[in-house]
Amino acid sequence: MGTTLYPPQQKLDFARKIAELGKAAEGDVLVPSGRGVANLPWIYPASAAGKSMPIFKVLMSNSCQNNCLYCANRSGRDFPRYSFSPDDLAGAFIEMYDRGLVEGIFLSSAIEGSPGRIMEQMLQAVEIIRLRHKFKGYIHLKMMPRANLDYIQRAVELADRVSINLEAPSQSHLKKISPNKNIEQDLLPQMKYAQELIQKGVGMCRSQTTQFVVGASGESDREILAACSFLYQRLELSRCYFSPFRPIAGTPLEETPPTSLVREQRLYQADILLRKYGFKLEEIVFDGGGNIPLDVDPKMAWARRHPELFPLEVNTAEFGELVRVPGIGPRTAWHLLKMRAKNKLKSAAELRLAGTRLRPAAPFILVGGQKVEQATQPEQNSCLSLFW
Repeated sequence: MGTTLYPPQQKLDFARKIAELGKAAEGDVLVPSGRGVANLPWIYPASAAGKSMPIFKVLMSNSCQNNCLYCANRSGRDFPRYSFSPDDLAGAFIEMYDRGLVEGIFLSSAIEGSPGRIMEQMLQAVEIIRLRHKFKGYIHLKMMPRANLDYIQRAVELADRVSINLEAPSQSHLKKISPNKNIEQDLLPQMKYAQELIQKGVGMCRSQTTQFVVGASGESDREILAACSFLYQRLELSRCYFSPFRPIAGTPLEETPPTSLVREQRLYQADILLRKYGFKLEEIVFDGGGNIPLDVDPKMAWARRHPELFPLEVNTAEFGELVRVPGIGPRTAWHLLKMRAKNKLKSAAELRLAGTRLRPAAPFILVGGQKVEQATQPEQNSCLSLFW
């Protein structure tokens, strides 16, 4: 596409198609509460392949045969429909890549025609990118519900990461928002087969993810995290993403209240405890309705519930104990272990040097048998950090 000349109106129509199909891809999450670049909203800063990079995030089509109650692309909703051809989508990406705007692509789609038909077109686009244009960078490819397993294998061969959206933690919840889909028949077979291929080292793919729509079906946080725990243990998924429900005009759920971003954040924090900190589901603190309290992060809630384990002496605590202290994550714990192997830790300054966030950590630790003074200045705090 880089050297192809289009008439002015055709250029305008193509630009509109990119804008609309990029906007339509907002529901697929690349990063927690992720937002596109201001003037190019279809380009997302994302963590992929172990680094941060700008990603072209787009749908192959926004024309869907399904009638998911929350979705802007649902069948029967009155709005403009657009679709890419495989050549045009591949060309649009390569042009952005050649101009240095993006380093990878996240390709999803509504189900236009049939799952097999649209996934075949998505695979054709990726084949053009990989084989014709010799692109060796990052590709994340969505798998379609009910897609033939041959298509799943080809996706694993071509993409660095694949995913399919479960949307809800159980069939009873999924039926409330996506009446045409069945977890056991339409989604899990594709996930299981993809993971088998990944474990065998087939193709380029090294990881698989999924996504839940939070708050649309009345599900609890406990139910969502139970599903995540199952997927991590049984299918070895890389991670789960959480998309907070947003009501869309012209859908059956347009009057349903939006999901709080704080709830999304708490889910990501609890999910990190499951994936990175060795927590079990039963250790996560839930309220009477099975939801994570919004007023305190899950790690702090757990620590306050177990006063018998604290305060912890940082000079003798093991790694697994240190990472359970609020304000200490895996990276900080390793730094503390390395520092104390040379010299006994004696001061709050040394803890800060290792990366400890003293404001949350101070009530739960001792240094040389002494309490630590809490930080008097505000500290950097990312509620989604892997290292908090």
